[in-house]
Amino acid sequence: MADALKGKAVADAMKEDLNKRVEALKSKGITPKLGIVRVGARADDLFYEGGAKKTCDSIGMAYEVFEYPTDITQEDFEKAILDVGANKEINGILMFAPLPKTLDEKKIRSLIPVEKDVDCMSLGSAGKVFADEETGFPPCTPTACMDILKHYQIPLKGKKVVVVGRSLVVGKPVAMLLLREHATVTICHSRTENLPGVCAEADILVAAIGRAKMINSTFVKPGQIVIDVGINADPDNEGKYCGDVDFASVEPIVEKITPVPGGVGSVTTAVLCKHTVMACELQNQS
Repeated sequence: MADALKGKAVADAMKEDLNKRVEALKSKGITPKLGIVRVGARADDLFYEGGAKKTCDSIGMAYEVFEYPTDITQEDFEKAILDVGANKEINGILMFAPLPKTLDEKKIRSLIPVEKDVDCMSLGSAGKVFADEETGFPPCTPTACMDILKHYQIPLKGKKVVVVGRSLVVGKPVAMLLLREHATVTICHSRTENLPGVCAEADILVAAIGRAKMINSTFVKPGQIVIDVGINADPDNEGKYCGDVDFASVEPIVEKITPVPGGVGSVTTAVLCKHTVMACELQNQS
């Protein structure tokens, strides 16, 4: 039976540290504040927003929700984003995506100031991540993967890591963060030849392909560490969620694995707050 790399212990440790950093800022008359930008009221956005608010409250951080109707015009939304970005009280901005198809999302993402872009929405922020510039904020989910690995003291230097998935949201940035820690990284995807064989060679396997239970026992080997980034509707259990990993077939083989739910996803809002506190610290350096 594999050891479960549970996210709650990681998030709790992060929040304990963030509490101290927020108190230090407040002693100088500064309260870190997250701006949450939402168009409409999609259920998944509201669920994540609720978690973010709860985490902010737990560490004494402020937040403000900027909600707009789904029929907002491009011109009005661009102005709204510029106003939020110029608001000196707001240290970090989380904008829910995808936006309605009537909006030019690429243009709007570019209007978020890089120094406040705490979930890596703009190409400028992505450029900082890929250039190894540590004042840039990687997306929260890849950062959560790294924080789990660090919390459980899993060595990365020189290790073979296979990342399954090449999105700009998870696959590519997590590969860059792993390289930063001197891992040897292979990025795979659905068109990789002999994908199970490539995955089975890894010391650490990061599953971020967005397909329910795709990674099964043929993809893994004894001694492996598996980080499951996926969160999908479980095809076998209505109303439940599952990862990209077929937990039942993989867990008896590998050494350590993140559960879904209760793994990577449970760390992301703590990362969001960590990035906002860091942004506040950087913006208030004397």
